[in-house]
Amino acid sequence: MTDKNTLAALTLGALLALPAVVFANPPSSDGVDAADAGIAPISAADIIRHGKPERLGLRSRVALVWDDREGVPLYGRSIDEPRSVASLTKLMTALVILESGLPLDEIISVAPEDRDTLKRTTSHLPVGAALTRYDLLHAALASSDNRAAAALGRTWPGGMAAFIQAMNDKAEQLGMTRTRFADPTGLLAGNISTARDLVRLVAIARRHPLFRVLSTDGEFTVLNRASGQPIWMHNTNRLLREESSWDIRLSKTGYTAAAGRCLVMQTNVNGRPLTIVLLNSSGKLTRYGDVVRIRDWLVNTERRVPRLATARVTGS
Repeated sequence: MTDKNTLAALTLGALLALPAVVFANPPSSDGVDAADAGIAPISAADIIRHGKPERLGLRSRVALVWDDREGVPLYGRSIDEPRSVASLTKLMTALVILESGLPLDEIISVAPEDRDTLKRTTSHLPVGAALTRYDLLHAALASSDNRAAAALGRTWPGGMAAFIQAMNDKAEQLGMTRTRFADPTGLLAGNISTARDLVRLVAIARRHPLFRVLSTDGEFTVLNRASGQPIWMHNTNRLLREESSWDIRLSKTGYTAAAGRCLVMQTNVNGRPLTIVLLNSSGKLTRYGDVVRIRDWLVNTERRVPRLATARVTGS
């Protein structure tokens, strides 16, 4: 009998075998098309009018597809409903650290209090390991390592309580009115946000070039300065490990029993910059199936909508 892991891998392979997006004109780092082909981009209003997003059969309980170019939603379901967000919390953890100016090359040791005594999650980082703050950020964002996130909060000037306050202060500053953080890992159910608030967070986070580097590596190593040995880690977003047709600029996954399976991605589909937020997906593969469904819906809609050539104006 096929075991569950093999069955999951086969199912994911089938999902990812769906037609891939080809980027004829790769978007620039700010999400604007790199080449001006003299073609007007299809508007978000046209996507909504012709794509009939109400027919998009997503299976995550909360979903938001946000057009970053026009600043409007293409699809939304329960986007203002506060929910536990699990390790999506680590996006705020990293943002607060990166905006603080704390030295990224400072060595931080993993302490016994950084262990997860709540959910008993595992970690690649042994107690006593010494890593740079940069490597801890890398482990927390890409591999969703809870000890890394806990160590970042614990070593904040003023300690953990001050760090959690800084997270909540930043949320308030960003207008994330339905968001509250209780710890830097996301293990506590009291880490609450909405899909709309998370889009606000991603919009600020993706301005930092390090977010792309730190969150989208499929496989990577961090160096244990105490032992001199590298520690191999992998990204918790399977699309970044197993699929190459996605242009992903920022990524974070999350899971707890309270939150379900969650995914936030900033990506480009046919040159259109999108932020996708999926919360409370039930199965291991549901969130990945949903992003494939979003991609194919958008590509198929754009194929049906006629593009209007724009006159290239030159001279005076």
